[in-house]
Amino acid sequence: MSLDYIRHIEIGERKVGHGHPTYIVAEMSGNHNQNFDNAIRLVEAAKEAGADAVKLQTYTPGTMTIECDEPPFVLPMTNTWGGTTLHELYTTAYTPWEWQSDLKKKAEQVGIDLFSTPFDPTSVDFLESISVPVYKIASFELMDIPLITKVAKLGKPMIMSTGMSTLADIDEAVTAVRRSGNNQLILLQCASAYPSPPEALNIKTIPHLSNAFGVPAGFSDHSLGTGAAIASVALGACLIEKHFTLSRHDDGPDSAFSLEPDELKQLVDGVRTVEAALGEIRYGVTDSEADNVVFQRSLFFVNDVEKGELLTEENVRIIRPGHGIAPKYFDLVIGRRAAMGVKRGTPVHWSLIT
Repeated sequence: MSLDYIRHIEIGERKVGHGHPTYIVAEMSGNHNQNFDNAIRLVEAAKEAGADAVKLQTYTPGTMTIECDEPPFVLPMTNTWGGTTLHELYTTAYTPWEWQSDLKKKAEQVGIDLFSTPFDPTSVDFLESISVPVYKIASFELMDIPLITKVAKLGKPMIMSTGMSTLADIDEAVTAVRRSGNNQLILLQCASAYPSPPEALNIKTIPHLSNAFGVPAGFSDHSLGTGAAIASVALGACLIEKHFTLSRHDDGPDSAFSLEPDELKQLVDGVRTVEAALGEIRYGVTDSEADNVVFQRSLFFVNDVEKGELLTEENVRIIRPGHGIAPKYFDLVIGRRAAMGVKRGTPVHWSLIT
């Protein structure tokens, strides 16, 4: 691990990184279905579920692609959005920019962070105008070094997903951030398939990603369910990003691989349980185990014994509870004598033996 390893970034007043609670980001994407009221409800639902932030995507169809139905611009039928042109997809999925300031105000009102992924310089300028606290770079934009450099020079914290990227690709992006004077960075392990099968997730990469680049690492999860995201916390994920929707029956552009509000709450609760369970490196009796010493074994007098009486296997046994001396001393006790009269059911201690 490098000497300049960054243990956390700060999003507003919140520290995100090692030694701090996992930061859970609910990705709205286009699951509002072009309905502002739905977008407001998504912000509220994310807060109610216990997420730490809502994330938007800031683009227009025209900033993403051109209107063209030639084969390179048509998504393959094996894709979730197969047969759709890129322009058609982004027309359906984009979040109107005129909503985003109001959504941020709503988030502030209910007490949840809100930020976005920019996809071109104009979206960065717009997001600066509404004062987002942090920027997210999508996996597909990790190779857009001019975009990354523009964002990095703002000096705000950055989160970058690494789906489909080689170590060299990631290194180039990280270098661009650092050369811009910005060291507030989290990298996310990601599989850029929608949905991602479990075997494609490779969450063991999370600690390697952190150590390789000297930054905290997290997980952008596009798999179904919550299992992989919860498991990632045990591997050191300090941030989890997960798409969510009010209902998969709404048929939003990303709803097929999105969590519903109750599932988002299950994710949050599961993450908090893992955090508590990880605890610290510790041996011996914990506070919660203290009453269970009754189930350990130890040496006890099992018959009344008079002062000076020989201790034998007939009057001393290894039994529960664990209030006497340890069973490993049994052979040292047998053959010695009682230092005083002892009643049946008394734990054996050295003060009772001569």
